[in-house]
Amino acid sequence: MTKVSTVKARGQFSDVVNRAAYGKERVILTRRRKELAAVVPIEDLKLLEELENRVDLDDARAALGEVKKKGTIPWEKIKADLGL
Repeated sequence: MTKVSTVKARGQFSDVVNRAAYGKERVILTRRRKELAAVVPIEDLKLLEELENRVDLDDARAALGEVKKKGTIPWEKIKADLGL
């Protein structure tokens, strides 16, 4: 992965975007040598979002399984416990 300062990236924005879009290169943007953000190919972003969706789905399935085992608490009881 290439690292580019934000100052340099500002002056070469088209080049940085093209490196990600067409060269499939991941470019890390830095400020004072600290990594801040990245410009990545759209395929990488879509893959990351798909992975996040799968994790969310697994979490939702686990929560539903817990509800089946333990049941739920009525909303009215929760409000009463919180004094609402």
